[in-house]
Amino acid sequence: MPVTTLISLNPHYLRFYPIDPFSPLTSLSWLAMTNSRHMLNFAAPRGFCTTFKSDCKETFFPDDPFLKFKDEKPLIRAKKTIQYFIPLFEWLPKYNLRLLRYDMLAGITITSLAIPQGISYAKLGELPPIIGLYSSFIPPFVYAIFGSSKHLAVGTVAASSLLIAETIGAKVSPKDDPTLYLHLVFTATFFTGIFQTALGFLRLGILVDILSHSTITGFMGGTAIIICLQQLKGIFGLKHFTSHTDVVSVLRAVFSHRSEWRWQSAVVGVVFLCFLQLTLYLRQRKPKLFWVSAMSPMVVVVVGCLIEFFAHADKHGIAIVGDLKKGLNPPSIQYLNFDSRYLPAAVQAGLVTGLIAMAEGIAIGRSFAIMKNEQTDGNKEMIAFGFMNIIGSFTSCYLTTGPFSKTAVNFNAGCSTAMSNVVMGFCMMLILQFLAPLFSYTPLVALSAIIMSAMLGLINYEEIIHLFKVDKFDFVICMAAFLGVSFISMDVGLMLSVGLALIRALLYVARPTTCKLGKVPNSSLYRDTEQYPGSTTIQGILVLQLGSPIYFANCTYIRERILRYIHEEHGISDSKSDVIEHVLLDLSGVSSIDMTGIETFVELRRILEARGIKLAIVNPRIEVLEKMTLAKFTDAIGKESFYLSIEDAVQSCRFILNSKESSNDQNVA
Repeated sequence: MPVTTLISLNPHYLRFYPIDPFSPLTSLSWLAMTNSRHMLNFAAPRGFCTTFKSDCKETFFPDDPFLKFKDEKPLIRAKKTIQYFIPLFEWLPKYNLRLLRYDMLAGITITSLAIPQGISYAKLGELPPIIGLYSSFIPPFVYAIFGSSKHLAVGTVAASSLLIAETIGAKVSPKDDPTLYLHLVFTATFFTGIFQTALGFLRLGILVDILSHSTITGFMGGTAIIICLQQLKGIFGLKHFTSHTDVVSVLRAVFSHRSEWRWQSAVVGVVFLCFLQLTLYLRQRKPKLFWVSAMSPMVVVVVGCLIEFFAHADKHGIAIVGDLKKGLNPPSIQYLNFDSRYLPAAVQAGLVTGLIAMAEGIAIGRSFAIMKNEQTDGNKEMIAFGFMNIIGSFTSCYLTTGPFSKTAVNFNAGCSTAMSNVVMGFCMMLILQFLAPLFSYTPLVALSAIIMSAMLGLINYEEIIHLFKVDKFDFVICMAAFLGVSFISMDVGLMLSVGLALIRALLYVARPTTCKLGKVPNSSLYRDTEQYPGSTTIQGILVLQLGSPIYFANCTYIRERILRYIHEEHGISDSKSDVIEHVLLDLSGVSSIDMTGIETFVELRRILEARGIKLAIVNPRIEVLEKMTLAKFTDAIGKESFYLSIEDAVQSCRFILNSKESSNDQNVA
């Protein structure tokens, strides 16, 4: 091929580099390089509307739920859309008696767990016990309509109950003004529902991700500790107790009222607790006997009622639940209190408990779905939880979500669909209508034993040890939540842990990972030289890889880190032949860049040129390349300095270095 043909293929090389293309060696090398190089696509930047639409889609619809039926006929598309927003219409037409058999068994089983848990957690939240039973009646029907999980069982949870009591109890005493306190709990539940529904419709499930796995592990462990200690009031039959939740205050209250201890209550409580723990141990050893542990709380309640009825245990210092009236949920929409004096407390309780309950419920639903190789939609779950709590606040219910213990029982009982929640709802309706007064004889010590048994399973020692072994910072985040909840308060512990997690995320952004790449022997791969010590660097060429978005927060660090790499390379060898002449920046992992980042590259290029070093960019992503084009950076640095792959860039730089050496040799000769 004539040399003139080579020049027409890549004229910018002749303009940019002072070499002699007419030597035989140069012509052959140039031909090989030109034929092997793949050109970067410098397409015209997309318009603002196109990029904005794409960004919104990736932010709010990363799963693209409507993609599967976008090409269908309008009627079918409308049907599929309705089924997406109301999952009941998707699984109900396929329902049959065989599935009903399994759901009936699961629904009856979780009802036996819902009764003692409902009463226990209502007492934990300083609410009338009947409210706990109400909360297991209406919400399950709502979730069956809008929920996407087949296995999630709906009910109240201990952590949210205690957090509601702590937040609203700081404003209104449940003992001095129980009616106002109850109305504020309904109001907080209403705000929880509004918050969860809004997040679901706006597809802002990303906000749930601020509660990391480490935060949830520590928070649940700390909550379990303080809840267990608070149950010492019921175990010892104390009449006076503290309103604080931290470990020090609770232990001080327990030991400062030793004169109120009742040995009869303590003996009954320890026996009940040992029985419950024995059934849990039996379930772990023989999973098929899950129903034993599922029925054990109900057995404790029934036995406690019998002891109270025949032995008159209340005369021996063992307190009972008290009056439980028959009847279904009365309306409570008229009791929602938006008084400005109490509104901040209700909003705070609603938002914080809503976020925690939502994160817990979604995580539990996903965990059990994975076991069956299924998926749950987090945004649909948020909408279902939101509707559950909005309607619940109108019908004398307080905050509900998907508790782990009840969901595990539902899963092990063989539930097939959300119909198991409907069965539980009907069972609770019958109990409220006919059997509720029977549970008024339930000893409080039995409820304390049930709560303590459930909470002991929430302290995940193995996971905490695993975090310590794998990631020390995750362990610190976990312990911040654990110790903060245990020794200060639930909201402070949560904020400490979330704050540390956000600081860590900011550190990742402000100090992004960068590494020097070397060529893996006998391949065209370039990998981190620290991870692959056998990889070799190229003489005169420094290849660096950036692995995060480039923003104003990390621009200075990136510039200084690149210059330090160059300084380190110059310090390794004293040979002039090893002086860095080309710096290649691999931007494959850089998803975006702002204007400060582009200005940093301009400044970096100016610094390198002053040192006789040329800068080249390798494989920038479309978003990065578009901004560089719009900012005229591609024109300033030259399109010849952009490469599709590291191998292309290295070959080009080698060609230039070899040509320069040949030119120098000819001049010496």
